[in-house]
Amino acid sequence: MIGHITVGLDGSRESLAAADWAAREARRRGLTLRLVHAWEGLTDPDRDTGLSEPVLPELAVPRHWARRILSSAENDLGLRHPGLPIVADLVAEPPLAAMAAAGREAELLVLGSRGLGGVTGFLVGSVALSAVAHADRPVVLVRAGYGADDERVPDANGFTASGAPYRAVVLGLDASSSCDPVAEFAFDAAARREAPLYVVHTWDAPSSHADQLSAPRERDTGAECEERVRRALTAALRPWREKYPGQSVTEVLRTGKPARNLIALTADAGLLVVGRRKRSSPVGAHLGPVAHAVIHYVGCPVAVVPHD
Repeated sequence: MIGHITVGLDGSRESLAAADWAAREARRRGLTLRLVHAWEGLTDPDRDTGLSEPVLPELAVPRHWARRILSSAENDLGLRHPGLPIVADLVAEPPLAAMAAAGREAELLVLGSRGLGGVTGFLVGSVALSAVAHADRPVVLVRAGYGADDERVPDANGFTASGAPYRAVVLGLDASSSCDPVAEFAFDAAARREAPLYVVHTWDAPSSHADQLSAPRERDTGAECEERVRRALTAALRPWREKYPGQSVTEVLRTGKPARNLIALTADAGLLVVGRRKRSSPVGAHLGPVAHAVIHYVGCPVAVVPHD
């Protein structure tokens, strides 16, 4: 199946919110939505047609609920998104393996994300966290309860109309490295929503201790350094501004911790886009510190885009 968005379903509130977000994104992109529920207990999927009993009686109830999770979500999304092509698949594999395979085949993989920070956040080795660390395609993580109204800007009374403007897209960008897939994803997402795009770059300001050690004519280097960083960010964004000439783009420079800046600046955002460098360690693929932090603490959907 070419041209689709895949969402992993396990029946949790998080995965249902992810499915709803994925359905809206599929409509924005004109793609098919694929719902996937994975369970290794489906050892003989060809026989699991609903017309015959499972080989082991103790698997009957889990298989019934696996089918029900998919059928309920498919019916609900079909009613709320009429005309959207939807396919639903039961996969006889462990969830992590199934999501990894599904992510390789899809334009976008969408998963539910648990809790906000601390010990209630992602558990190391969870399906979502591992899928993000190993995916070759973009992965979007969605919190439980995040709905269509949360994507749009409320009015002065706190109500959100269906045609209200979309909330801003925030892009965390390292202007010192080549992150074209990350920038392309963010510009495309903002353009499809007709939403403003904020590009955040964090830089290291010269320390006061270093200034004290410098010669008098070299002390005032902060403004010069910031200007160099600003020029680098502008240059990195130039080809994307030219490709999306009507897109509203605001460049934001901050000092301090990149993750902390992104968490603060996404309080009213509709989507955060960050990159993940494709690299391996002796223990396998892993997330960088910024991506790892924001998927724990940011409340809006987070898109993690792999790049070289």
